[in-house]
Amino acid sequence: MRNQFALRNSKPTHYYRARMNRNRFVVMGVTGSGKTTLGTMLAQRLGVDFVEGDDYHPPENLHRMSSGIALMDDDRSDWLHALADRIGHAKTAGEGLVVSCSALKRSYRDILRSVDPDLTFVFLKGSESLIAERIAGRRDHFMPPQLLKSQLATLEAPSQDENAVVCDIGGTPQSIVDAVVETNSR
Repeated sequence: MRNQFALRNSKPTHYYRARMNRNRFVVMGVTGSGKTTLGTMLAQRLGVDFVEGDDYHPPENLHRMSSGIALMDDDRSDWLHALADRIGHAKTAGEGLVVSCSALKRSYRDILRSVDPDLTFVFLKGSESLIAERIAGRRDHFMPPQLLKSQLATLEAPSQDENAVVCDIGGTPQSIVDAVVETNSR
């Protein structure tokens, strides 16, 4: 009798996938953790738009970072609010969205979450040596390798109350996307 009840009240897999495609995700982590790669793949998998957070930085921020100068909280404020506006538009429209954003501090995530309390953060976590190796292999990126230490020092890992999925970047990008989809389809 219990199994029949469970079957009658269970939803088919496509129900959860369709619901998930209306969710909003921020793929977060330090420079070189794979935010753009994973964010693009997750958005494609879900059939939703991908927003490259770096595209929302004002030119002054890009100049500072490319010169090896770490951003301060005030430097990030307009950028974070612009991303929050984009997330808010997707929420209002009932659309899914994947955004890449370092979101290094809880206060930064709070700005993004202020427009969408159900926002899911995908925290890409890895060792400094692995991330440094990835950064060394990048070409034509504005963010110099010397800013990794600054970002790691600034990083506040998401707390349990922040609706975050923690992903070890030692896995393949596809396995990470699969894990995010599986975790959020329940």
